[in-house]
Amino acid sequence: MNTTPFRCYLVSQSGDKDIVRSITSKTRADLPDGDVLIRVTHSSLNYKDALAAVAHRGIVQSLPHVPGIDAAGQVLESRSKQWSIGDDVLVTGYGLGSDQWGGWSELIRVPANWVVRLPDHLSAVEAMTLGTAGFTAAQCVGSLQQHGVTPDAGEIVVTGASGGVGSLAIAILSKLGYQVVAVSGKPTAHHQLRELGASDIVDRAALTDTSDKSLLRARWAGAVDTVGGNTLATIVRSTQHRGCIAACGLVGGVDLPLTVYPFLLRGITLDGIDSAACPRQPRLEIWDKLAEDWKPEQLEQIRSTVGLDGLDEYITRILAGQATGRIVVDLQHQAANTSN
Repeated sequence: MNTTPFRCYLVSQSGDKDIVRSITSKTRADLPDGDVLIRVTHSSLNYKDALAAVAHRGIVQSLPHVPGIDAAGQVLESRSKQWSIGDDVLVTGYGLGSDQWGGWSELIRVPANWVVRLPDHLSAVEAMTLGTAGFTAAQCVGSLQQHGVTPDAGEIVVTGASGGVGSLAIAILSKLGYQVVAVSGKPTAHHQLRELGASDIVDRAALTDTSDKSLLRARWAGAVDTVGGNTLATIVRSTQHRGCIAACGLVGGVDLPLTVYPFLLRGITLDGIDSAACPRQPRLEIWDKLAEDWKPEQLEQIRSTVGLDGLDEYITRILAGQATGRIVVDLQHQAANTSN
């Protein structure tokens, strides 16, 4: 067995309470069982990863743990006929970085059916700029299309617009010809949101109606909602006849104060988006679209890059709601003074 050490970002516990985050060395013997061994070149930082980094019990089942719900790299070993040494691949979702050792590691070992071939016209860096956020955004756009919401139907509202899913949803929708209204409470992000394709930007307060009205003035042809709670309820009540809302987040709360009237009187569709367990065939189709017609032109513009050594600062930012765009983790970057 290869005993050459590799680096990973490890979350562990000291004593009964203290959470310790460190960059440490492991060997292949420390990895979980799996069909495919991958040398990871790039990962990403998502809100879910930041929660894992502070050992949030809703994400991390046991410690020690390696976060990272996204990974891209090359196959080193394979017990599956699907994959050969040297294949360029990516992994997003499933149990990566939550139930199982994640992508903030120079090596990962995963089941063969978790692995997706890196599409042509998509580099590892671009794939991780997209990552689970882009995959989720693309599913939301696909949901609008499947439910008959066309570019000429009217405005599409996107909440959490400066975050990963929101910013990528705006870029994809704009590229496909939709008129997008971005919702953001960050004035400093407005310029970038317009660069991504937003035709209008409104404050979060505009999507917060606490009245007990069952229906509000119909404005939106569709929506991509990353927030949930009262924001989602407000959007549902103000969506046009036969509109569709793709819901993929809950940072604003899990309760949904609604009546059935928007669904019965306006024929509204509320479509939940589940990225982690998306079936394989639609998963492959989505990645093909992201590498081709749906590939945002602004990936470099919204991307920040950090090595394992710089993650703590970005984790703090994202948990404080101060991060914008996408954060790519470069596993090939090493600081001179890394502690093991």
